Amino acid sequence: MFDMGFLELLIIAVVGLLVLGPERLPKAARTLGLWIGKIKRTVSGMQREINAQLEAEELRQKLNEQHKKLDDSLQKAKRDVESLGDSPAAKPSAESEPQETAASDAEDSTQTRVDRATSRLDDALATVRDTAPEQADPQKDADSR
Repeated sequence: MFDMGFLELLIIAVVGLLVLGPERLPKAARTLGLWIGKIKRTVSGMQREINAQLEAEELRQKLNEQHKKLDDSLQKAKRDVESLGDSPAAKPSAESEPQETAASDAEDSTQTRVDRATSRLDDALATVRDTAPEQADPQKDADSR
């Protein structure tokens, strides 16, 4: 802690012996040791508290990022679903084609869009699931300490 060698400790002991005398020197040494121990425990407690606060802040940032990614994915999926309702194929057509052919084309187009929206939702959920275990690891590390 103080980077003192044997020679420095010997000089301090001789000065303490001359100043305090042989009767009060052991009590003074023990009191000094107790104070140094208290100071070391206080400093290590403060370091642990600071590290815990830093880890908590890091976890909050990661959680906010995941929340933002999830919101973006949900907004994208919502737009896809809304576009299905707005598609021209879903609206009744006033053209002269037979109704059966137009209906089957509309079903194919709608099915394709539903498949695309479903795959996007699956991708978004997979992204969230892939990144969620990464958040849990710092908690496990903090708990194991």
